[in-house]
Amino acid sequence: MYTSGGIGAATAAAVGLATLTTLTLAGWIAAPPSAFSDDIVDVFRIAIRMWLVGHHVELATSDGRVGLFPMGLLVLPGLLLYHSGRRLARVCALPRLRHSFQAALALAGPYAAIAGTLALVGRDDAVQPSMPQALVTGFLLAFTAGGLGALRQLLKDREIPWRRLLDLMPLRLRALLTGLFTASTVLALTGTLLFFAGLAAGFGEAVETTRELRPGVVGGILLFVVQLLYLPNAIVFGVSYAVGPGFAFGADTVVAPTGVALGPLPALPMLAALPDSGPAPVLSLVTLAAPFLAGALGGRRTLRGAPVPVNEAAPLWGFVCGAVTGALWAGLAALAGGPLGADRLAEIGASPWQVGMVTALEVGVSAAIAAWVVNWRYLRQTAGAEPADRRGAASPPRGGRGSAPAARRPSRPTRERAPRVRLPRPQWGAGRGRADEDDSEDLYGITYEAETPPPVPDDEEARR
Repeated sequence: MYTSGGIGAATAAAVGLATLTTLTLAGWIAAPPSAFSDDIVDVFRIAIRMWLVGHHVELATSDGRVGLFPMGLLVLPGLLLYHSGRRLARVCALPRLRHSFQAALALAGPYAAIAGTLALVGRDDAVQPSMPQALVTGFLLAFTAGGLGALRQLLKDREIPWRRLLDLMPLRLRALLTGLFTASTVLALTGTLLFFAGLAAGFGEAVETTRELRPGVVGGILLFVVQLLYLPNAIVFGVSYAVGPGFAFGADTVVAPTGVALGPLPALPMLAALPDSGPAPVLSLVTLAAPFLAGALGGRRTLRGAPVPVNEAAPLWGFVCGAVTGALWAGLAALAGGPLGADRLAEIGASPWQVGMVTALEVGVSAAIAAWVVNWRYLRQTAGAEPADRRGAASPPRGGRGSAPAARRPSRPTRERAPRVRLPRPQWGAGRGRADEDDSEDLYGITYEAETPPPVPDDEEARR
């Protein structure tokens, strides 16, 4: 499996690098002579840097660090690694679902080594990719995408749908995952709504910026694709605004519910969604309730599928759901932001630790309250159903034999007496008793009843 994992990792990296090299060579041939170097080795080095940029590897240049990359660039290497994970599971014929974890490790280790090697190869005096970041991002991307591919293939071979996967997990882990998914979905929808509402308000400015750029037909398509790749970054920025800390788009700038302070912005049409400097828009303050709504729904889903017998433990599980949600969005905030040079755009994005901490507190507190309410109602319904069941069991129909002591003392266990079984009276042999005695009870309290054995039929088929 590890040999096949190394081959799969090398194949995914080679296909991605070959695609980017082809695009770079086409640009080198079609561009003016001053746009690229005359040395073809520099063309391959540029392709390697583009491959590293697709994995969100930061580049250190003489003008500063460049790390603000579109999150949509992770789609191409993610799809290649997903296909490699499926092929690995199909070739190795993994017997169990848990072996997808080993398949993910078999892909992630070699892929991280390839990413680190390419970071060394792509270095020169002008641009130096970060090798530690290449190792970390390469490993995480290959582990996630490759593991999902292997798991998908295993589920397909066993004809298990995706929705049944949660049923195979432990109950508490399944409850936490459903709560995390619910809360994160509410936050993502809030960030998307904020971005498109801001873009609709500044649509005229976006159209004017596009006219000033004059991209043409091909350039317009490329401009639209670039903005589409940056859409996940914009959604994460919107979530950071709704949570409270906000984000920065340049040094000494802030976009938060407490106020907006911006400077000159790059000529990108989608940046028209940013509000003007001054007080925050009043309608945008409504989104401050989104984290609490997300926590309430997440805590409800966490305890609805897995209630706890002690009501004091329910808020703890709700707060754990909020903490996991905060950790997830802290990682997304770190991935969405980054520097874009050494001047004003050196600080772009939200603070990961602030977003994670505030999200964990807001979502966690509301999730804890909702979890306590859901679990309290469940325990109350259960406690109300038990006395009714006991009353029904202690009140038999008139004329029957009820267990009155058990009904009077439900909390004290009673020892039920074994029923008296009536069996046919045995025919005692010589020396062990007389068959004509009217002794219907032996030493063990078993009552016998005389019974005439059925006659043996003459028909052979009936005897059989």
